[in-house]
This record gives sequence, C-alpha cells and structure tokens, in this order.
Amino acid sequence: MRPVIAYFWGIGGALYVLVYAIWGLYPRAADAWEMEWSPLQWSFAGIWVVFMGYTEGYRGFQLGFSPRVVARSTYLARNPRGLHLLFAPFFCIGYFFATRRRLMVSWCLTIGIVVVVQVVRLLEQPWRGIVDMGVVLGLAWGSLSVLYFALRAFIDGGTEVDPQVPVASTPSTEAL
Repeated sequence: MRPVIAYFWGIGGALYVLVYAIWGLYPRAADAWEMEWSPLQWSFAGIWVVFMGYTEGYRGFQLGFSPRVVARSTYLARNPRGLHLLFAPFFCIGYFFATRRRLMVSWCLTIGIVVVVQVVRLLEQPWRGIVDMGVVLGLAWGSLSVLYFALRAFIDGGTEVDPQVPVASTPSTEAL
C-alpha cells in the first residue's frame, strides 16, 4: 500500500502546483474578455495561444515534464526513502535527488518562470489576460497529460521513461 500512496502523493502534489497556477491565472484571463480588443490584440492572442499550446503544453509538458514526473513517482514507489516520500511532489518535479542536469533545468526553469510572472504582472489588460490565456492553456494541457501518463503507468505497472536520478541508485522503474 505504501508504494501506491507514494506514487499518488508525488503525482497529486505536482498536479496541485499546476492546478493552483491555473486557478490563480484564470480570473485575469477571463477579465480580458470583458474589454474591447484591437486587431493587433486579436492577432497576438491567436498566435500566442497556438504558440503556448505547442511549446508549453505539447513540447514542455506532454513530451517532457509529465512523463518525467510519472517516472520519478514510479521510481519513488519502488524505492521509498523517508524524506523523498515526505517531499514527494518536489522529488517528482526534480528539485532534489536528480541528475545534475535535471537539477539545473528544474531550478533554472522555476526561477525563470517566477521572473516572467513578475514581468507579466506589469502588463495592462487585456494584454495580461491574453498572455494568461496562453499560459492557462499550457498548464491545463500539462495537467491532463500528467493524469494521462499517471493512469497509463499505473495500469501498465510502470514506465520506460528515465526518472533522471543519480546513476548509482537507478534500479528498474518498470512496475509499481
């Protein structure tokens, strides 16, 4: 039972981060619809939403983040350790006990996102709402892809994706 709890705690916590961000951004994105938009804003919105769906949703989440979160959660379920279990969502996101490259990418990406969020907060509506629409789409895509990969791995008994943990501690991640 403990492996299943570890598996779902890691994935559930990572999903919580995504859903919390959607919850916070959605009202500003919705507020933008209450305003008149110029042709430039309509053009930017169309391009931005497609761009964010592809880059953040598909490439960032579906091809990278989501399968890796599930692989790390599967690894954790098979190799439970006290602090790793306690901080499973952060473990699954890749903030600790990861390869050097994964640590760098996870932390730099997070810092970059925080900086971009601060800059976007300076934008006036409807520009801020338009930007937030694209981000909400990407985050929603990411949330759904985490659920998809988690369900698939749970049913299949594991995943073939590299959990990107330090090499000396990489047993199989094939089954829960």
